[in-house]
Amino acid sequence: MAHHMFTSESVTGGHPDKICDQISDAVLDEILKQDKYGRVACETCCTTGMVLVMGEITTSCYIDISKVVRGVVRDIGYTSDEMGFDGNTCAVITAIDEQSPDISMGVSKSLELRGGANTDENSLYGAGDQGMMFGFACDETPELMPMAAIYARRLTNKLTEARESGALTFLRPDGKSQVTVEYDSHGAPVRIEAVVVSAQHSDKVSIEELRSAVKREIIDTVIPAELVDKNTKILINPTGRFVVGGPHGDSGVTGRKIIVDTYGGYARHGGGAFSGKDPTKVDRSASYAARYIAKNIVASGLASKCEVQAAYAIGVARPVSFFVETFGTEKAPREKIERAAAELFDLRPAAIISRFDLRRPIYRDLAARGHFGRTDIELLWERTDMAEKLIEAVK
Repeated sequence: MAHHMFTSESVTGGHPDKICDQISDAVLDEILKQDKYGRVACETCCTTGMVLVMGEITTSCYIDISKVVRGVVRDIGYTSDEMGFDGNTCAVITAIDEQSPDISMGVSKSLELRGGANTDENSLYGAGDQGMMFGFACDETPELMPMAAIYARRLTNKLTEARESGALTFLRPDGKSQVTVEYDSHGAPVRIEAVVVSAQHSDKVSIEELRSAVKREIIDTVIPAELVDKNTKILINPTGRFVVGGPHGDSGVTGRKIIVDTYGGYARHGGGAFSGKDPTKVDRSASYAARYIAKNIVASGLASKCEVQAAYAIGVARPVSFFVETFGTEKAPREKIERAAAELFDLRPAAIISRFDLRRPIYRDLAARGHFGRTDIELLWERTDMAEKLIEAVK
């Protein structure tokens, strides 16, 4: 294979789509604090001066959704008209119904349990929807994530840190990054081809000052010097101006940044968003489990690149299919790795929820800074505690 390029992007928490992800997950978190068995499917959209929260929620508790929305928007940094959006004064509209009883019936009592075929407690819940979920890992970075995705996220996180700390006072909450990695003929990353950063800013800063500061404080502190050469393209606010941003510059919707949330496009995606969904929704929980399996396979040394797919039928606990792809990097027969993974990892929703303790209010932070490859917080699906067991099972 010849040299090739691959690009991933990321966005800050102040991007309009990410605002919506965080609001949806903040609503979920508030419910889980009081009712860990609450059923939540919460969608958000935002535009100039307005936030709409909608969806299906069944819970025994009460939360003030307007208060949650305003708190999230203020925390992100939209606190005045100068920012283009103000959490104190924006309109908040809610349109919430209960979960459909037809869905609830299958989730609360799985097909297996209703048919009397299995009384195991891990067969209690059926999948909250049909669909296919993917997990991925590779050995390009210590986090076992694709390099472009990791560096793109680090850039947007650094933009947020520089704004919140006051290091770059002209920054505003909205921002995006993009990183292009060059791979050699063996598929190994060798250099950075391009870095793009677009940062919302005050109208009082000159473009020259902004570009100099972002290069110095953001890019140079995130991108390793050994991956950059004289041919690397650095583009900072390429339009020259980014004052109007956030919901004032563009509308936002929950679930429009599913590639940012996962592997930057490097791996396949089943299409289901994570944010605003309680863990009975396999779009979220099974994606975490698939990442856990793929990461442990790579951590074990059985493959240097691994993608896992699981597929579900609504109301049925056990996946209807399971597949492990190792892209020719396996150190043991792929079929043996797949068989070992299928035996060691229980992918029924109740088992996933229990293994990763998913009924905790942990989700808003994930919506803002990423669901995979995190080293700043403890995420149970990021552990590699099953690597040795996989090695033994494959022998």
